[in-house]
Amino acid sequence: MTANSLPKTYDFKNTEERVYSMWESHGYFKPSNDPNHPGHDPNLKPFVISIPPPNVTGELHLGHAVFVAMEDLMIRYHRMKGIPTLWVPGSDHAGIATQLQVEKYLLQTEEVTREELGREEFLKRTWEWKQKYGSIITQQIRRLGASCDWDRERFTLDEGLSESVRDAFLHLYEKGLIYRGPRLINWSPGLKTAVSDLEVEYAEEQATLYHFKYMLAGSEDFIPVATTRPETILGDTAVAVHPQDERYSRFIGQSVIVPILGRLVPVIADEYVDREFGTGALKITPGHDMNDYAIGQRHSLPIISVLDREARINENGGKYQGMDRFGARKKIWADMETQGLTIKTVPYTLKVPRSQRGGEIVEPMISTQWFVEIKPLAEKALAAVRSGAIRIVPDHFEKVYFNWLENIQDWCISRQLWWGHRIPVWYGPDGQQFCARTEKEAARLAKVHYGKAVELEQDPDVLDTWFSSGLWPFSTLGWPSKTKDFEYFYPTSVLETGYDILFFWVARMIMMGLEFTGQPPFHTVYLHGIIRDEQSRKMSKTLGNVIDPLIVMDELGTDALRFTLLVGSTPGKDMNLSVKKVEANRNFANKVWNAGRLVISLLDQAPDSPPSTDLTLADRWIQTRHAQLIRDVERLFASHQYGEAGRQIYEFFWSEFADWYLEIAKLQVAAGGERASATLAHLVAHLDSCLRLLHPFTPFVTEELWQQLKESAMAKQVPSTSGVWPEALMIAPWPKETPPASDDSLVVSDFQLVMDIVRAIRNLRAEKQVKPGTKLAAVIAAGPNAELVNQQLAAIAALAQLDPDRTTVSVSLPEKPAGNATLVVGSVEIHLPLAEMVDPEEERARLEKELVEVEAQITRLQSLLSGDFANKAPTDVVSRERARLDSFVQTAERLKSQIDTLK
Repeated sequence: MTANSLPKTYDFKNTEERVYSMWESHGYFKPSNDPNHPGHDPNLKPFVISIPPPNVTGELHLGHAVFVAMEDLMIRYHRMKGIPTLWVPGSDHAGIATQLQVEKYLLQTEEVTREELGREEFLKRTWEWKQKYGSIITQQIRRLGASCDWDRERFTLDEGLSESVRDAFLHLYEKGLIYRGPRLINWSPGLKTAVSDLEVEYAEEQATLYHFKYMLAGSEDFIPVATTRPETILGDTAVAVHPQDERYSRFIGQSVIVPILGRLVPVIADEYVDREFGTGALKITPGHDMNDYAIGQRHSLPIISVLDREARINENGGKYQGMDRFGARKKIWADMETQGLTIKTVPYTLKVPRSQRGGEIVEPMISTQWFVEIKPLAEKALAAVRSGAIRIVPDHFEKVYFNWLENIQDWCISRQLWWGHRIPVWYGPDGQQFCARTEKEAARLAKVHYGKAVELEQDPDVLDTWFSSGLWPFSTLGWPSKTKDFEYFYPTSVLETGYDILFFWVARMIMMGLEFTGQPPFHTVYLHGIIRDEQSRKMSKTLGNVIDPLIVMDELGTDALRFTLLVGSTPGKDMNLSVKKVEANRNFANKVWNAGRLVISLLDQAPDSPPSTDLTLADRWIQTRHAQLIRDVERLFASHQYGEAGRQIYEFFWSEFADWYLEIAKLQVAAGGERASATLAHLVAHLDSCLRLLHPFTPFVTEELWQQLKESAMAKQVPSTSGVWPEALMIAPWPKETPPASDDSLVVSDFQLVMDIVRAIRNLRAEKQVKPGTKLAAVIAAGPNAELVNQQLAAIAALAQLDPDRTTVSVSLPEKPAGNATLVVGSVEIHLPLAEMVDPEEERARLEKELVEVEAQITRLQSLLSGDFANKAPTDVVSRERARLDSFVQTAERLKSQIDTLK
């Protein structure tokens, strides 16, 4: 392979699919030390991640891109560390989301509803839909470079996972932790199912506050009450006032008349009532308000539900029966106006609960549902984090986690859907429940109970999707069976996900893992933030600011997107994203590519000479800085600071390896002989190591370039950084840490001086607009660094475009050369002839302007240090300001000297 055969820019479109296929076909995604293969060592601890299963309905968005990039980074890093590594992929059946999609699809294509099809046929169509469309998200995740073991891919409705769900339900049922009964839940009229508190989103919206009269029975007196939902008056069972409210205390214990319906309900006293809000009196509707339900429980009030499954008024609503809830609201208010029961209406802003999936307003309703008594499970989950058995990164989310679990309510796990895990309970003729893994087992239990075979009917509801998702880390490995995978790979290692599903999913996995396996399902929870636009706004179709990762990958490549998401990430914090950032990282991918092309082109020139064992200053510097980088990256990875690790690798590669060492290496290779051979060996080793460090961030460009480097290096018998060249970069060993050498700081400071000298000359050339290629003469007085500057003069002259034949280096000068511009770098003075660069008058004016600015700083600091500041400020602050004053004084003296030479 020669550099000429490589394209000048990285061609990601011709690379990504081909490289991914190579990885997969060679089995590199599979874990080493597989428990199902001979020679397995059970004592070799693996690193395992269970992918957050995307909805089978989903299409790739930035949320997927973030977790795939982050988890793939963790997986690739641990695989390269030689640790048995498994990333379990899969997808979630997503009960509500999938059923909605299929219902919509059937209406559009066949104009048929699920009710018209019937349950069995609808489920058949849903499975067909899943087979056709369910793999789209999987293919898109592959495109991101996800190195999952696809042979272990799971789906939450797989038979094995369904067995896990039934076993878990039976376990909790038999412990008395699952029960069925009427309770106030969130009801989605559009979806016609219960939804959990976490699936309800609250948005501030404009509404109306209706003030009306609750008439005292047998009196002209009334209690003024306000509500935003007049239709719920039909379900009122009390009016509550504060026990110390003098306005209403005389009414406590009396009865008031429910408007329109004429029912008598009591006036009760409860400290929950806020005397300052509204009228200071509350209508109590235990059947349709969470707070009212709690008050009703305290006062043993009857519960009246006035809405049906479709949020229409039911038989308890009198003449309004059959009306839509919003239509009934208007009609009831009009009727109350007619009867003189209204007081006023006022505009009001309130938080409206809407279904996260359907978007319609959710109704609190009494409904018979299945629940998990969750507190016993929550106590174990709290203890696991408090004891350190599970660590949450970043740790400030632990407080949020504790607060939620300490105040957790019983979990409503039933959903009135057809797509999902059907509740494994069958009912006998008299309603007797039989909980079993199979219908056959339920029939056997029923026969024992009744003394004969009877017809059973299975509960029609399905389980909340999060019930099966909560089992994901262990159900995917074969639990409840003691499979080899479960025995070796469980508990998993890290759970990486967005902080927004800490309660939805993470807490439930911890509770269920501890309950069913007796072990935490993972030792670390890593939470990433939300991706926002460059103005920190949440991305939404309404704002038109959504960035489609598929389009970005098509235009700029997967590596550029991955690197942007990873380097911009900080645990638990949102990040702002713009396409410009991705473009910049596309440029970085090209920088890496071109650096590789250069190294390969230099390899083509490799001489037959054996490499020199002597290291130049540049060789020692890059070796020292590279070793420090490896140590820093290891430290940052250990503390989950992946973004900062990526930034440091980027800075090293671009600003040190490519910008400085490569340039000097070209000179060393051009020298030929042993020096050229040694330099090429160093170049290959450093590029090889850099590509290994970058690989978890940008897997495609690094693998493609590394393969070309490997081919060229092997042709010239140049070893890799780890000795023998492995088959592929993704399975190459991670660079090893080495301890710092005693002279590292001296090497770095010496080369830093070389860079500073070159930069100073380059800056002056740019300022004077010296034409590129013009070689300048120079007189250098280097003081104690004269020997170092002399040794590095060839490199300095080449990089700063000095004429080596007209450049001299000495310890000091008897007098400063006239007509020169002088640069001061530490103890080194560099004199460059102005005649070759600029007009002397212009140069003197520039220096005088700079001197005025410096003298202003001197005056300011002298004034500051002669006043109270010197006595009141901390000693270190005063010392720092004195040091700045001394520096400005020295600069002023140098500037005056330079001006004098131009007179």
